[in-house]
Amino acid sequence: MSVRGKWRVVETPDHDMAGAGSYILFAAEGGEFALDCLTGAIYGRCEGDAVEFTWDGSDEMEPARGRGWAEELADGSLEGEICLEGGDDIPFIARRLATSSTAC
Repeated sequence: MSVRGKWRVVETPDHDMAGAGSYILFAAEGGEFALDCLTGAIYGRCEGDAVEFTWDGSDEMEPARGRGWAEELADGSLEGEICLEGGDDIPFIARRLATSSTAC
């Protein structure tokens, strides 16, 4: 199993941030995420079925940064948390987005 790939955030318990455009993307070196008005670039190696990372981005167009973690579960979902420095910790549940090999 590997966390690499694009995941659709389907739930953010105790927060209303799992909208249609909410996602998290893990590449070999870093990635990115968007949860409502919170967006960020992920830094760190993304290997295996669990990852810890730092991030820089914005929260409602104000500079923001923090840390986070994610782990792929046995059922294929992704569980994790985005933590804002000096702010909230936002737990999330995500499902892997299907990829297409069809050329456009």
